Amino acid sequence: MSKRQISIKKAISLILITNLITASILIFVPIPFIGGKKIVSKQEYDFVKQFGKMMSIKSILEQRYVDKIDENKLVEGAVKGMVDGIGDPYTVFMNKKEFEDLLTHTQGSYAGVGLYVGNKDGKIVVVAPIEDTPAYKAGILSGDIIIKVNDQEVSGNELEKATSMIKGPEGTKVKLTIYREGKGTIDFELTRAKIIIKSVKSDVIENNIGYIRITTFDENTSEAFNNALDKLLNQEIKGLIIDLRGNPGGLLDQCTKIADRILGEGTIVYTIDNQGKREEWKSDSNKLNVPLVLLVDGGSASASEILTGAVRDFKAGVIIGTRTFGKGLVQDIIPLPNNEGLKVTIARYYTPSGECIQGKGIEPHIVLDLPEKDKERELSYKEDIQIQKAIEVLRSKQ
Repeated sequence: MSKRQISIKKAISLILITNLITASILIFVPIPFIGGKKIVSKQEYDFVKQFGKMMSIKSILEQRYVDKIDENKLVEGAVKGMVDGIGDPYTVFMNKKEFEDLLTHTQGSYAGVGLYVGNKDGKIVVVAPIEDTPAYKAGILSGDIIIKVNDQEVSGNELEKATSMIKGPEGTKVKLTIYREGKGTIDFELTRAKIIIKSVKSDVIENNIGYIRITTFDENTSEAFNNALDKLLNQEIKGLIIDLRGNPGGLLDQCTKIADRILGEGTIVYTIDNQGKREEWKSDSNKLNVPLVLLVDGGSASASEILTGAVRDFKAGVIIGTRTFGKGLVQDIIPLPNNEGLKVTIARYYTPSGECIQGKGIEPHIVLDLPEKDKERELSYKEDIQIQKAIEVLRSKQ
């Protein structure tokens, strides 16, 4: 299975062009002389014209702004503005701190309050709290909307900035103001802690049913999943529940490795980029030999939906829960000089049957929501009606 990479050379070119806006506009456009006349294409002319506008504004600010201007912040703001102009909340420029936070998060630990968040219609929506973290213990729920951080209003259009504000040194405090449907605004004062993400946990529950919960797809998830599955199979389980509720996604290669373990031969997922190029991830002929149920909800996003869509299209299991989040876009993370980074949407992904679930999610085979009172507390296996339904389905297949 392949993993797309983009050259550092291209990334360096991008940031160098951005930094050079403070220099002469003529640097950017090679102008041939024919018969004593300067010849430029319309594209080159428009390019110079647009950057000329930026240089004019920069010049006015330098001459007229009341305080001293920080050149680095000016350039960073220009870059962020250019990226924001695309209008895609998943394509973002990250400064050094934001980029370090992102890399740390994919490695399985960071300091913060323990929330997965996403942008929905310009709002910061809690995809899921991470179990046993300050946010989880305080009672923040999937679907809550974060409207302020330390009394400063935030929006989904500046998601990376907001998440950077929420994170901070272990032991420090942060105030989150959230809006919850039916209850209005609620303030939470949380103490930041080291968040160690154990992405896989497993158990054997009623009637020799195996249970594996995947909370995220970080760089260790597929190995942890395989170890858990091997252990369960050695105990001769009669069926398997994979719980993806509240799983916001993560690394594509980790998801496809897990899909490869449980599906038969075929295409797990494919992507199509802006050039129409198709890239596929396939599974071999080996597959899980016990009945399977997937549990999903509105917090199951991205890589979780790739796995869910593949299980559905392969007819490899029964999906129970509520409609998934609906993120069908693929991002690449490009390192830039000065330890900065660019996260850019490079493709749409499609389930094996050819469906792109962007903005609509995946409807389970059996739609079953938890009662509102149960969403605000930790449930035992017996109290969780979705798990109990999964057990019922698996029993019927034994």
